[in-house]
Amino acid sequence: MTNHQKSNVPILVFWDVISLTIAFFISLYFYRINDLNFQKMEIVFLLGLISLWLIIGYSNKLYVEWTGSSFVKSRLSKYFKTYFILAGIIGILYLVFSFPKDVRNLLIAILAGIPSLGIITNSLVIRLAAPIKERRTKMSTTLIAGSGQLANKVAGFLESSSYARFAVQGFIDCNPEVNGKSKHERTVATLDSLKEYLKYNFADEIIIALPYNEMDKIKSIVEIADYHGTRIRFVPDYQGIFGENFKTYQFGDLQLVNIRQLPLDNWFPNLLKNIFDIVFASTVLLFLSPIFVVIGIMIKMDSPGPVFYTPIRVGKGGKQFKVFKFRSMKTNDSVVGGTQSTVKDDPRITKIGKFLRKYSLDELPQFINVLTGEMSVVGPRPHRIFLNQVMQETEDKYMVRHYYKPGITGWAQVNGWRGPMETEEQKKQRTSHDLEYLKKWTLLFDIKIIWLTVFGKKTHEEAF
Repeated sequence: MTNHQKSNVPILVFWDVISLTIAFFISLYFYRINDLNFQKMEIVFLLGLISLWLIIGYSNKLYVEWTGSSFVKSRLSKYFKTYFILAGIIGILYLVFSFPKDVRNLLIAILAGIPSLGIITNSLVIRLAAPIKERRTKMSTTLIAGSGQLANKVAGFLESSSYARFAVQGFIDCNPEVNGKSKHERTVATLDSLKEYLKYNFADEIIIALPYNEMDKIKSIVEIADYHGTRIRFVPDYQGIFGENFKTYQFGDLQLVNIRQLPLDNWFPNLLKNIFDIVFASTVLLFLSPIFVVIGIMIKMDSPGPVFYTPIRVGKGGKQFKVFKFRSMKTNDSVVGGTQSTVKDDPRITKIGKFLRKYSLDELPQFINVLTGEMSVVGPRPHRIFLNQVMQETEDKYMVRHYYKPGITGWAQVNGWRGPMETEEQKKQRTSHDLEYLKKWTLLFDIKIIWLTVFGKKTHEEAF
């Protein structure tokens, strides 16, 4: 669930940008001795360095809210993880593009300066956060109305080090057992005895953690609290109703709930994925264009018909589009848009087609679909119209996978769940893996799936 407290994230981003900029200035100073005049490419280089750092940092969850004493250790660990990934990427770029000696010296100087400046700026961030923690020293005596899972979660949250200003006195059990004994060992009052308890025991506030179907009890607690002048807070049980993936928004005087909030719903991850798709697809098409020509010639020599096969698939939002594939079947069969799935040892597959399908080379033209914006490099695989209709009727939450663009490869495929979906197990596993991917998306997750697509054993086990 997302809250709307003032975020510490901009401060963390600001200090990282400052440290990177200072590292660049210092490196440029020694690199050019006393000349600090930036040229156009140097500005671009600095902006590229900062952008790359922020992208890697975001993927490593470097920019999160302050969550207590564990934050310091976690922050430093993620900071240096981001640094080593950045250094690795720069090293790879250096080997691929063979930078001149002067550029190499500048890169080495910058990479040498980032850790030292990082320790200094992170220490400043920690010191700036200390007064905030000091302001929390005044303890607020708190009662929690409820004794179930939500109430226990609230108590754990309030008693964590980051919210230490709350002193939980105990629980108000609104559903005591028949014999009068509470189900919770920290119970200090029941709903019936709450008024009497507050008469002799002061509490700054009561946090109500009850489900909506107990509205009468909620109103009773509010009346008792108002009688004693005790403040009230209410924790909506959204998680009990909607599950974990939800987010709240303020819309004027109304509070809206996005029932299924996923990482790619946020603009920055979405932008990040789109940029990655364009860069990766362009690079693949550029470097593999000679292979495209060779495959095209082999297809024409193997059997009569076109080089490409463009079946209709269902994409983002249920929209239909044409997928580009190298033709791997005989012409009269490969153009059929009906309901027949490809099976093992399918007689319709050509000789070259069998090879292409084994190593997923028939899917390479789909990088064109990525550039046209119809597909992503990684995502749930697009299905035929008929199969989509069947899956929609039989698999729960199947259409959630259509929130975003389909992919050339996906989490289900690299785990061995590819090919026809003839059994219930195959259908459930494909759907569950696709939904898991959407819930856990990060850029590094995409890179991992691409790696497993090329080098993973399971990816090609069920290919035919």
